[in-house]
Parts: sequence; C-alpha cells; structure tokens
Amino acid sequence: MAIGVWISLFAYFAVMIGIGLFAMRTSTSSSEDYMLGGRGLSPKVAALSAGASDMSGWLLLGLPGAMYVSGLASAWIGVGLFVGAFINWVLVAPRLRAQTVHYGNALTIPAFLANRFPTKALPLRTVSAVVIVVFFSVYTASGLVAGGKLFESAFAGIFNFGGMGDYGVGIVITLGVVLAYTVVGGFLAVSMTDFVQGCIMMVALVLMPAVVLFGEGGGGFAQATATLNEVDPTLLSWTEGLTFIGWLSAVTWGLGYFGQPHIIVRFMAIRSVKEVPTARNIGMSWMAISLIGAIGLGIFGRAYAVRNGMQIDDPETIFIILADLLFHPLITGFLYAALLAAVMSTISSQLLVASSSLTEDFYRLFLRKEAGDRECVNVGRVCVVLVGLVAAVIASDPNSNVLSLVGNAWAGFGSAFGPLIILALMWPRTNGAGALAGMVAGAATAMIWVSLGWNGEFMGGPGVYEIMPGFVASFIAIVVVSLATSDANEYQAVDHS
Repeated sequence: MAIGVWISLFAYFAVMIGIGLFAMRTSTSSSEDYMLGGRGLSPKVAALSAGASDMSGWLLLGLPGAMYVSGLASAWIGVGLFVGAFINWVLVAPRLRAQTVHYGNALTIPAFLANRFPTKALPLRTVSAVVIVVFFSVYTASGLVAGGKLFESAFAGIFNFGGMGDYGVGIVITLGVVLAYTVVGGFLAVSMTDFVQGCIMMVALVLMPAVVLFGEGGGGFAQATATLNEVDPTLLSWTEGLTFIGWLSAVTWGLGYFGQPHIIVRFMAIRSVKEVPTARNIGMSWMAISLIGAIGLGIFGRAYAVRNGMQIDDPETIFIILADLLFHPLITGFLYAALLAAVMSTISSQLLVASSSLTEDFYRLFLRKEAGDRECVNVGRVCVVLVGLVAAVIASDPNSNVLSLVGNAWAGFGSAFGPLIILALMWPRTNGAGALAGMVAGAATAMIWVSLGWNGEFMGGPGVYEIMPGFVASFIAIVVVSLATSDANEYQAVDHS
C-alpha cells in the first residue's frame, strides 16, 4: 500500500480526534452540552451534521452497489429519500425544536414523548428507549460492516492481527476512532466532525463519477451509455422491469426520515427556530449533490468495469476498487477517508443517541434519579462504548449486506417513531395511549414482516418493504386508540410553533 494513502488516512484520523479533544474542553460540562451541544448548532453545522449522519456508508457502498446491479430503477430510493428529507425539514424541524424546549427542555426523543404525554410517561419512555437501543445496535453494525469491507478490499493481506483478518481489523479501527472522539467530545464533537465529514463526502461524490466518466478508460457519457445498452438496456430505464410494488418499496424509504432519532435530534440542537430554513436549504443542496454523485458512480462504474474487463465480485465495493485504480495514492487516501467519513459520521451519531437514551431513560430514570450532570456525562461515555461493542459483534459476519442492514433498521425506526412524531407535533388529539399503541404496532409490524420474509417475497410477487405496513399500522393505531380513549387534556398543552 502506497505511503500516500497512509498519509491521507492518518491525517483524517488526527483531525477527527483533534475535534473531539476540542469539543471536550468546550461542551461536556452538563448533560445538555454532552447530549445536545447546548442547543447551539449553527445552520451549516446542523444541516451537514443531519445529512452526514443520515447517509452513512450506504451512500458510497450500498446505493452505488444497487445502481451497479439494477441500474436507474434503484435510483427511486434516492428520489424517495430526497422528498422525505425535505418534508422532514419543513414539517418536523421547526416544531420539534420549539416543542422539545416547551416540554421540559427534553434532551432525548423518549423524554420528549414522556413530557408530551404524561399519562403514559413511564411506558413511553421505556419502550422508546428499548426501540432506540435495539435498532441502533443493528444500524451501527451496518456502518462497521462498511468499514470492514473497506479494509478487506483496500488492504487485502496487510492486516491479520490475532487471526481477525482485514475485515475484523477494519471493524476495530473504525470503531476505535469513532469511540475516541465521541466518548471525549460528545454531541458537539459528533456534529463538528459530521460537518467536516459531510464536506469530504460531497467532494468525493463529485470527483469520482467525473473521473470514471471522463478520465482514462472512461470514454465519456455517450460511450458509457452505449456500453450499458449493450450489457442490458434496462439499466438506463427508470421503469423497465419495475413493478408498482417495487417502485413503492423504493420511494417509501422517504417515510423513514420522520422517525430517525439520530437525524431529528439535530433539529433539537439548532440555535433557534428562525435558523431552520437556512439549515434546510444548505442540507437539501448537499443531499442533492451527494445523491446524484452516488447514483452516477454506481451506473457509470458499471460501464467502466465492462469496458475495461473488470470482474467485480461484490458490487458494494465499486467505490473502493475505482478509488484504488484511478487516482494518485494521496487522492486514493482522501477517497478512503470519504468512505470512512460516511461510516463514522453515522456511527458516532447513533452511538451518542443510544447512549443518551440509556443514560437519561434508564440510568437516571430507574437507577439513580438524583444523578448529577457530571455523573450522567460519564455514564453516557460508558454506554457509548457498550453499544459500540454490541454492534461490533453483530457486524462480525463478513457476508453482511450494508444496504440490507440499513434498510431493516431504517424501517424499524420509521415505523415506530415516524407517525408518532408527526402526530405528536401536529395533531392535538393525540394522547398517551395512542402514542404507546402506535409505537408498539409500528415496531412489531416491521419486525414480524421481516421475520416472515415478506420484504423479500409477498403473495407470490416481489417483496414489500417493511416500512410501508409498519408506518400504516402505527398511524392507524395512534389515531384509532387516541379517539377511543380519554385525552386527559394532554392536547391543551400542545405548542403549535
């Protein structure tokens, strides 16, 4: 492995850890500082932090891999995500920022739900915290799988410490660096590193497709489309071979945004409601550029591989293979850092949200009600490490599929929290009983759907993505149960800001 690659990677690691140390000195004195950065994020940091923590390794591995295999039909996932993210910024962001302060200055989503629905405060807080920890363990594992795949593909044969192999060492290094800056610096460190990582990701997703198309061996846009038409004309079609159910399963990924704790917690941390539109514009511009780049990388990477006689055994590694093949070692190292940035930005956000729930919604609620801020910060740090270790165990299988793991966790959160967050913020009649019923119905439906294999095949046809039945079941349960039970005057306290 060329020295230039190592220089770029070590520089990236050093910057991330340096940000963590800086944040430790400025924003870890209280629980609000450690878990929400003192609610002081600027619009640009909030926007890129939300985007980077959202996209994860699937943006550079999973989505290009799906495009490589299926062509433009898989791009509907990106379309659905873009629309869902925009609606999330418009409907949820300003209301959540205002209402989490209004309802007892809630620092976590479970705490907000408990304060919003005091008649079911304890079960809501407990169940939502369990959902967060369980699904984030799976979600975090998907990021570690991506880190393992990077080391396995890029550094083949170099690492074999303790018999772990390149894949195992990749998981250890990825998790180790993330823990280093997350444990010491908390939410501010995570958000600041997300900003830097988001910039790196966007540059990589502009640079890579351009070089694949117009660099040596690329042949340009016309040659790439001609090559794809020779291989399979359906690769360039948005609809060919795509059933209505398949299309619906792709675009409904966007429904998941309303219930992703690691994303919507950024809305809680922005400096003021007035700055939400600015953050939204920055975030959506970043997302559009990044998604177009990932789609272009997958589809034109397929054309490049065919034209140059390349055998790609794992389509999800197309970014890694082309980074090594087409660029100077220093640039290759930068591109590897971009992949690690996508992975680490999401892992760190998920670890922090999961640890915040364990600290605020378990430790402080059941074990040490009188625990002070400093004690809770230290407990939060321990919980970050524990959740990370559990995720590492889940990710230990090198045959794990990044997009599949992300899809399952994304659907679980979207089904459990999506309808509840929307209705809690916007429908005054929502009550505690309805909230609890909706959360349980959504999470249970999504998990049962996956366990029955209906996300792979349903009634003899293509599978239905579990977020659809889960989201619908949750929404119906909230509305029906809320209308059928006493509201206990909970609606009177709703702040419609």
